[in-house]
Amino acid sequence: MSELVRVAVDAMGGDNAPGEIIKGAIEAVCESKEVCVILTGRQEAMDAELAKYTYDKERVETVDCPEVIETAEPPVAAIRTKKHSSMVAGMNLVRHGEADAFVSAGSSGAILVGGQSIVGRIKGVHRAPLAPLFPTEKGISLLVDSGANVDPRPNHLVQFAQMGSIYMEYVIGVKNPTVAILNIGAEEEKGNALVKETFPLLKECRDINFIGSIEARDIPYGAADVIVTDAFSGNIVLKLYEGLAAVLISEIKKGMTSTFRSKIGAALALPALKETLKSFDATEYGGAPLLGCQGLVVKTHGSAKAVEVKNSVIQCLTFTQQHISDRIREHICTD
Repeated sequence: MSELVRVAVDAMGGDNAPGEIIKGAIEAVCESKEVCVILTGRQEAMDAELAKYTYDKERVETVDCPEVIETAEPPVAAIRTKKHSSMVAGMNLVRHGEADAFVSAGSSGAILVGGQSIVGRIKGVHRAPLAPLFPTEKGISLLVDSGANVDPRPNHLVQFAQMGSIYMEYVIGVKNPTVAILNIGAEEEKGNALVKETFPLLKECRDINFIGSIEARDIPYGAADVIVTDAFSGNIVLKLYEGLAAVLISEIKKGMTSTFRSKIGAALALPALKETLKSFDATEYGGAPLLGCQGLVVKTHGSAKAVEVKNSVIQCLTFTQQHISDRIREHICTD
């Protein structure tokens, strides 16, 4: 048997903690024999949830953490003062090599602060971006950055492109992934100051497959494997994407059950429809890794249910087994 990948999971983070978080962690353990989960959180709450399930107890550990970082707390102060919180404890496990990865649905701000200050950035990485996968007509694409760096510099975006390319190639298996920069038009002369300054740097970068600008309307068609942007624009694109997908799925379901005739058609189309809708469910692709850190930190949605937590834990397997942090360390430009 190959060495187990140890994933620390913040059992107290998110809107549905600890129930859905622990359920997802247990489902991951049951699905893959290659993963070991270390749950961090309040012992009594974790024990109550774990008692509901049958699982391999040798691959599930718990760490008692009396403190919890709440969503509304100032991130820097929370990370500094709540040393015994489930989030800080999980990140320290990664920092000290006792876990390979950390997954949390907790405060985004605290995860970003803790990821860079506790786990730490790889030497030479200027900024660590959040990089979620999302469904497209051609499969999946990676958005870098979606929430960590609102005001990046051009050289930061170049590193985002490099790290995103490494992730797509070695975790997702896309050979020579295409990279595009989010813009308001395809022409090179268009865009704000950041885009105009970054564009020529991406063209000159030899270790990425840069194809130019991409407009937001082309993203769902899978026009690029990696989309590079600042966190402000990226977060807006991601949230609009998720919201629109949810509305469309809801309206399709409503339309197919509105009349007796449509219900008959829905019954016939249901198997194919379920498969199609599943492919456009963002929760199927796990959370957003914080690229460029010494160890893997994954942020899932605050409203994450068990399926997203499970997929986030499973996502850590490939990332760890493909030594993504080492590849970034070896290949990224540090000048």
